[in-house]
Amino acid sequence: MNNYIDLIKQTFDFPTKEFSVADNQLNFNGVNLMEIIREYGTPLKLTYLPKISENIQNAKTYFGNAMQRHDYKGSYTYCYCTKSSHFSFVMDEALKNEVHIETSSTFDIPLVKSLYQQGKIDKDTYIVCNGFKRELYKQYVSELLNEGFTNCIPVLDNLTEIDYYLEHVKVPFKVGIRIAADEEPKFGFYTSRLGVRYHDIIKLYEEKIKSNPHVSLKMLHFFINSGIRDTAYYWSELTRFIQKYVELKKIAPDLDTMDVGGGWPIKTNVFFDYDYQYMADQIIKNIKWMCAKNNTVEPHIFTEFGSYTVGESGAVLYSILDEKLQNDKELWYMIDGSFITQLPDSWGLNQKYIMLAINHWDKEYHNISLGGLTCDSMDYYNSEAHQFNIYLPKLEKNKTQYIGFFHTGAYQESLGGYGGIQHCLIPAPKHVIIDRNSDGSIHHWLFSPEQESKDMMKILGYK
Repeated sequence: MNNYIDLIKQTFDFPTKEFSVADNQLNFNGVNLMEIIREYGTPLKLTYLPKISENIQNAKTYFGNAMQRHDYKGSYTYCYCTKSSHFSFVMDEALKNEVHIETSSTFDIPLVKSLYQQGKIDKDTYIVCNGFKRELYKQYVSELLNEGFTNCIPVLDNLTEIDYYLEHVKVPFKVGIRIAADEEPKFGFYTSRLGVRYHDIIKLYEEKIKSNPHVSLKMLHFFINSGIRDTAYYWSELTRFIQKYVELKKIAPDLDTMDVGGGWPIKTNVFFDYDYQYMADQIIKNIKWMCAKNNTVEPHIFTEFGSYTVGESGAVLYSILDEKLQNDKELWYMIDGSFITQLPDSWGLNQKYIMLAINHWDKEYHNISLGGLTCDSMDYYNSEAHQFNIYLPKLEKNKTQYIGFFHTGAYQESLGGYGGIQHCLIPAPKHVIIDRNSDGSIHHWLFSPEQESKDMMKILGYK
């Protein structure tokens, strides 16, 4: 008999650091998921907080090692990209690791003020303010600057944004400029809609910043949509960015920081093969080499990791409600949730996550497709990133099969409209937080219960 555990061991190098099996049940970072299911039921979202700190510390180590290896003179600053997950428990865990903050829209700023009022950040914390800014966003940024947040850095996204700050900010302040990088050749547009064109950056500095004692240029900002990957495209765009920094530094003495953005990938399959240390080494090596070549002081380095910070902390657990044989050849397992509403990236971007059975690892398996509860024909998940088919244990009468999707901690709640109205009025699942005590033991608590019909009726205007 071919058991599910045999399939996984033949397909992957299993067990891994994160996944192991005991008594035919899956453990995630040492957490017995069946125990969590027995207490809370499914569908269930969970966040394993220690993974957030682990990834932050790993990144700091990678860049620290690279700077030491290449005798790099600048410093490294880790910013958390709040749009990946705004939840308080994520922010609290990240801030334990002395990180700074990158914002992307208006209401990130009240969040920043709340963290300050709670004593979780101070006025020296870097607040890197990105995005195309409507007036209220610029107003909030100006208020931070006037209130003494000396390291609040609005990153200029167009040629006129600075005019608002020059009119409303009453203290000396620093700004950054985001470069509009070229997108990958296969992308729908040639150049990013965000940022200032390479051709306009020198002109912007000379006309609105250079001769104004009220403002100084602190940072040049870089980001490409495909993320930090070992490709000819990435290295060519990074090189072009460093060249512009070197050129701008010659006329902008206050410029001393290079923000290389976010985009470190996370594990979306058990085969994952990405050398973080190598990429950090190459980024630092390239910046140092080009600065030395042009007699330019090495800049401080900022990163803005969002998905990398929080993505691998998340999981979604489901029960298989029943199986359906369609067309005498398509076997469907129906889950007690929805991919469209609860894992929107799997639907909108065809994103693949690590998917594994949680129990019955000793049972026979077969090829299936997974279907969600909405009436939409696209509410399905039918292949894994590592292979064309999905395999799960065969169902047995009166024995519920549970499955888990892992590394789902970034963006899914905000894209899915957390706490709002979902397609076919599918309720938002309960959310459980898992942490470890100082002695390593596990404790967990319910952050939010499953959404109820009365909550939806209120939003929709029913009594």
